[in-house]
Amino acid sequence: MAKINIPNKLTILRMLLVPIVMVFILYPSLSGNNELLYGIIPTVLFIVTAITDFIDGKIARKYNLITNFGKFMDPVADKFMVIGTLMAITVTNVALQPYMVWVTIIVIFRELAITSIRLIVAGDGVVVPANWLGKCKTMTQSISIVVFLVEHIIWDYHYLSYVGMAATAVLTLWSGINYINAYWKYIDPTK
Repeated sequence: MAKINIPNKLTILRMLLVPIVMVFILYPSLSGNNELLYGIIPTVLFIVTAITDFIDGKIARKYNLITNFGKFMDPVADKFMVIGTLMAITVTNVALQPYMVWVTIIVIFRELAITSIRLIVAGDGVVVPANWLGKCKTMTQSISIVVFLVEHIIWDYHYLSYVGMAATAVLTLWSGINYINAYWKYIDPTK
């Protein structure tokens, strides 16, 4: 049996951390009803999870450890990380719920659309790599989630969260439209 390389271990770790982050957001009593811990634990866990996304790709490229498993699972783990955390935040924050529902829906639909495009064009032997806009989208999503979690610890106002989530929605839509435009020739229903 072949050994799993470090980037793939980090991807697996990210997948395992996502439900733990969600549980700490959804069940604050796990932190002993300590409001500060309720905010700090999921924030630190999410930051560690997001850092694994950055590190695994760097290591894989630097040491030529790119595998089919990594090509497939890394973006899946990223989607789980963002969507899972957004869903947990949406469920637990009644004040922001109407706003967060729309942001979460935009993220989910974009990810489903682009994943579908990747599957369709793979049949033609085309690989859809992450472009700079997709990377900016992922970075914005992660930063916005951290801002939301930190802001929740510090005060009850959510001004920065609104700005961050608006930026998340805009970049998510923009990158989705960018991918669709670039690969429309493979999915054009008139052809």
